[in-house]
Amino acid sequence: MNKLYIGNLGENVSPLDLESLFKDSKIPFSGQFLVKTGYAFVDCPDETWAMKAIEALSGKVELHGKLIEVEHSVPKRQRSRKLQIRNIPPHLQWEVLDSLLAQYGTVENCEQVNTDTETAVVNVTYGNKDQARHTEEIPLKILAHNNFVGRLIGKEGRNLKKIEQDTDTKITISPLQDLTLYNPERTITVKGSIETCAKAEEEIMKKIRESYENDIAAMNLQAHLIPGLNLNALGLFPPSSSGIPPPAVSVASAAAAASYPPFGQQPESETVHLFIPALAVGAIIGKQGQHIKQLSRFAGASIKIAPAEGPDAKLRMVIITGPPEAQFKAQGRIYGKLKEENFFGPKEEVKLEAHIKVPSYAAGRVIGKGGKTVNELQNLTSAEVVVPRDQTPDENDQVVVKITGHFYACQLAQRKIQEILAQVRRQQQQQKTLQSGQPQPRRK
Repeated sequence: MNKLYIGNLGENVSPLDLESLFKDSKIPFSGQFLVKTGYAFVDCPDETWAMKAIEALSGKVELHGKLIEVEHSVPKRQRSRKLQIRNIPPHLQWEVLDSLLAQYGTVENCEQVNTDTETAVVNVTYGNKDQARHTEEIPLKILAHNNFVGRLIGKEGRNLKKIEQDTDTKITISPLQDLTLYNPERTITVKGSIETCAKAEEEIMKKIRESYENDIAAMNLQAHLIPGLNLNALGLFPPSSSGIPPPAVSVASAAAAASYPPFGQQPESETVHLFIPALAVGAIIGKQGQHIKQLSRFAGASIKIAPAEGPDAKLRMVIITGPPEAQFKAQGRIYGKLKEENFFGPKEEVKLEAHIKVPSYAAGRVIGKGGKTVNELQNLTSAEVVVPRDQTPDENDQVVVKITGHFYACQLAQRKIQEILAQVRRQQQQQKTLQSGQPQPRRK
């Protein structure tokens, strides 16, 4: 084959420009240069000179500021089977490229045209023209934890639309109905050329990494402030198998976890009443109760939904019973489910009201002198904490503390209130011990 194809030409390239280029490179040619928009053809005296032209010029010589590409011209009957893929990014592994191309048929030949530039250009020849045509759009699939997808999409889909526009790709995301407690990942499908898919992947992963790091920072804050919180056991966020480093657990948080609960006891079971939109009850229960059963097993908590207080009730009470980690996992998934099912807007914080019952004699300690403690709680946690006045204690001599806020704020307020109750219980135990004349247990 001694006929050459010359590609990546600017609009202003003329036959005289190409003649000068070949003469300067001392490469003979026969006949005239046939110049089209963006490419040209020329004949060399023989196959040897054609190979020398490819080696000397392709990807190595600029013409009007653009690196030209030189390759053997494919016979007409084969042209529809041959593709040229340009600007392949350096981080795209050849094994990935091979597997993508093989999805559309038998690859007879795949050769790299240039090696001296940062991005690669390859010529691909398929078994038939139909296979070659289908590679014009190559789907790239990315798995991402559902916790990050909302922020990737953005308000009214703005983030995703911008990535599509900037990279000239089409991006779709698998539906929420495909999710389960044991498969919390969504499939992000990107369609476009290999070059545009690679650009879109870079932008998508940048957004996901940013969301991951923000969530880890928030969780680490919880680890410092909430004694006993075992981040590794929560399962609310994806593992670090994607190459993103796991969050470091500091000495301070590890020490806090080791010191809770007091006196080496197992954490006590707690009951929290969480109020959700009445319309969301079906989503929490799931088809034939499957979702709430899975959630209960996942969290290690008892989860029940109380009957509606009336036909027009806008809120329903979810009764969650379990130790602190179970509360964190169960409530976290409920908050997440409400967001997934669009009961709150893409940029709207999910804020729910939770009730904790405390002994009536401990309510004053939660409020503090002149409301000092409850004000400090609100400042520390960013949650609204209210102990309604003039409550009548129930049959167990308990009153309600109301907590309203987003998930982390609500969790932190619950933990701080439980700390206050634990202090009250310890003081009562110490008083009983003193009254009975028994020696108090000594801390080691």
